Amino acid sequence: MSVPFPDPASETDPAARLLAEATSGDNVPPLSVSQLSAAIKRTVEDGFARVRVRGELSGAKRAASGHFYAALKDDNALIDMVMWKGQAARLAFRPEDGIEVIATGKLTTYPGRSKYQLVVDTLEVAGEGALMLLFEKLKARLGAEGLFDQERKQDLPRLPRIIGVVTSPTGAVIRDILHRLADRFPTHVIVWPVLVQGDGAAAQVAKAVRGFDALTPDGPVPRPDLVIVARGGGSIEDLWAFNEEIVVRAIADCGIPTISAVGHETDTTLADYAADRRAPTPTAAAEMAVPVRAELQELLATWNGRMIGAANRHQALANERLTALARHLPRREALYAPQRQRLDEAGDRLDRSQRQRLTMVADRLATRGAALRPALLARRWDRDRARLEGLGRLLDSLDPRALLSRGYAMVRDAGGAIVTTAARAQDAGHLRLQFADGEILVASAGSDPPPPAAPRPARRPPVPPPKRGQGELF
Repeated sequence: MSVPFPDPASETDPAARLLAEATSGDNVPPLSVSQLSAAIKRTVEDGFARVRVRGELSGAKRAASGHFYAALKDDNALIDMVMWKGQAARLAFRPEDGIEVIATGKLTTYPGRSKYQLVVDTLEVAGEGALMLLFEKLKARLGAEGLFDQERKQDLPRLPRIIGVVTSPTGAVIRDILHRLADRFPTHVIVWPVLVQGDGAAAQVAKAVRGFDALTPDGPVPRPDLVIVARGGGSIEDLWAFNEEIVVRAIADCGIPTISAVGHETDTTLADYAADRRAPTPTAAAEMAVPVRAELQELLATWNGRMIGAANRHQALANERLTALARHLPRREALYAPQRQRLDEAGDRLDRSQRQRLTMVADRLATRGAALRPALLARRWDRDRARLEGLGRLLDSLDPRALLSRGYAMVRDAGGAIVTTAARAQDAGHLRLQFADGEILVASAGSDPPPPAAPRPARRPPVPPPKRGQGELF
């Protein structure tokens, strides 16, 4: 069954008019959408300029610009929220879905979507229960990355030469640590002062841990062998800086063995899980760091005594064994007797051989000496001299120059060769005639006369033979 539209002309209701017309008594001018949205925005912001809202985070997201967007919800309602980059960078925790928070800010509208939202200035965890939930969520996420695995833990050095301490320089914690170290084993300590609570504390602690790790052994500030991160006790909110992700990652990445001593014995932070060793108190951390010097000295003395005792026992046992073995050895005299007898026999043979050799040498020397007696030498001298004189006379008789004194002459050509035939003399042209008192140059028939020549010296007379007699031996 269809219902017909009413006739517009018959309607007197203004809402049924087709064309908008001003009516008498109407003083409300029409507003644009922008004007209405702006009016709503002013009304909302004036009425809710400062509000604190408690709710659970949902759809938490940090944009690339740095702004943080989420929604606050409870069982029956939901309000969008935004936190601009500057405020979001100062958050003391990482907001995640499911965390109950208290947001402080102002309510405004977003005209582009006809929505209202909360512009948040500060965001805080709503109570310890919510903070513990955030703690468990962060612990599970970092644990899944392996930051708390036992395989990552490093052994603490037995005797650290240098200890780095990250803590507040004015609190009782540093005094307790220094006092305990001085009592147990005085050690060089380097303190890196940091805030341990409030805004910026987590960033300073993380920077200190990474700063110690970046030092070099030969630098102006020596690299510690051990790092202690310490703070006194407090509520979970007071200790929250040591639950921050930047602190946990800095401790887990540190190449220096690290002790976490945050809070009292019942307090637990994520820094305790990331460190190589957890100490219940800062004083206990100092006790873990170094041994007691007196106990160490006593232990060394004990080991030294045991070492000396073991050496003495070993020497005594060796002496006993040597004595037992010596009983089975023959006496020294029995061992030396054959060698002594052999030595005596060898000495006797040596004496006899030396005497025999001396006798032979003496006989040989006497024989050789007899040949050197003066009479024998004189006879040998006369015999050799007579032989020499005979050889001299034979030489004189064979000397052709000796004939020159008897009227003979020696004929040579210009080159000094002896001329023995007339034909050769005719061919030579110039001749040299050697006489006893000199030589002259002559020319053969048909040759030019020779140039004058200086007379040659006369032949040296022969040396007379020496007188006979013994003369000198040398």
